[in-house]
Amino acid sequence: MSKPHSSFPQWRLKPSDFSSNGSEFESIQILLGKFIADHHTSSPWKECSLLAENSTFEWGKGYPLEKVVNAQADLETLLANPQLFRNAVAIIEPWEHVGYNPLGEHVRASVNVAYLLQKIADCDSVLFPVWSSGTLDLERLMPAISSGLAIIVEGGNSSARDPASFAESNISHEEMIRLTEAILLSRSPTSAPALLICLGHQLAAHAHITLIKRAVREVLALENLERDRGGKFLKLLKQVCQEIQAMGESLPIQKRDGRIVAQGWDDWEFAVTENEAKEFGARHLLPYESPDSEETSGIPDTLIWAHEVTADIHEGVIDTSMAYEKNLNIAMFHADEVNEEAILFANWAYRLLHEALIPCRHIVAKSSLSWLIKLPDAIEILCSTEADGELVTECSATCINYLDFESRQIRRSFTCQFHPELLADLRAIGMREPPSYSELKQDDGARLFARLLYAAMQD
Repeated sequence: MSKPHSSFPQWRLKPSDFSSNGSEFESIQILLGKFIADHHTSSPWKECSLLAENSTFEWGKGYPLEKVVNAQADLETLLANPQLFRNAVAIIEPWEHVGYNPLGEHVRASVNVAYLLQKIADCDSVLFPVWSSGTLDLERLMPAISSGLAIIVEGGNSSARDPASFAESNISHEEMIRLTEAILLSRSPTSAPALLICLGHQLAAHAHITLIKRAVREVLALENLERDRGGKFLKLLKQVCQEIQAMGESLPIQKRDGRIVAQGWDDWEFAVTENEAKEFGARHLLPYESPDSEETSGIPDTLIWAHEVTADIHEGVIDTSMAYEKNLNIAMFHADEVNEEAILFANWAYRLLHEALIPCRHIVAKSSLSWLIKLPDAIEILCSTEADGELVTECSATCINYLDFESRQIRRSFTCQFHPELLADLRAIGMREPPSYSELKQDDGARLFARLLYAAMQD
């Protein structure tokens, strides 16, 4: 796949489509808050078409979709104009579309993300189509996208459990995992929250496991920790990592029909596997319920209890939204699913690592293990989906929590298997009549999308 040329000369240099004064963090957050406050208030500006200049609403064909980073040269120019990424949302596109809807149309869901952001909050988007551009320099990319308003990792028609499915892309499965790891490690007191959708949700699950395995491997390989008198802190870290390793190597992944699809974290489908049933169209979200005890579910009680503690301590927005909005129906578009056991394991492992690091963080902070401080401290499974009264996907969304060691403040990022940016017809903007502000106010997915960004931007 050939790499496209730079397109920077066509970009607007002041973020905003509706205001001559431009858009900034404060105005965007206020407008997101207004949108989710109720179901009835009208648009804060005169209704107008976002398709006036770009009639087919395609990336790179005109405002407001002109900001596409097609090559390293685009990234360098973006870095030279920080106002463009500081007051915009970065959209990472791992594949050119998320699949085909019932009408046979390929669905480029990233245009819907951009439409929602602009229509709801006059917020610009910058697209990074890594499937065509290939891997950009992560040391240059991450400071830019993590200092913007948010990072959205879109879905894709490839599979997180099948590296061969990335063969026709300019980014490999391994490179996509490395990028996802970098996004997970980028959450800081001054960074952008992340929302990883569908394939992004699955890539995040895979990256959680690879990050935990890396942590275990590096700690166990370390012979000494500078300034660790008597080696007591390294000894504690090694004990914790040995416990995590033993659990990871032995934990089976069992489907509802009794099939064992993975045996331990070295199995390729430990984090993500094929779902029992494909999900397309609107699905009802259910609050997540912890599995039964180890005797009936096969999941160790220690993993179940650790997640119940996480759920009790942290607030995950989606679970709260279900209480506020009652019946939430969101568009699903997938055939794979994140394994419940893998996320319960990751939550337990992160909690153990975080607690072990607390007394020695001042030593670890200036060591080769300093990156461990950037890891989440917990992951909460927020909801499941059902169809015809039957549970289909246990882990439909997660809240990734980062508890700051010093301030004790919590920062959040989110992942979801469903597509909150798609309406029930699963059509991309440009292929369908664009929804009005008032229509979006009534849509569960659009409201949940706005609520997640609004909440995470406040952390």
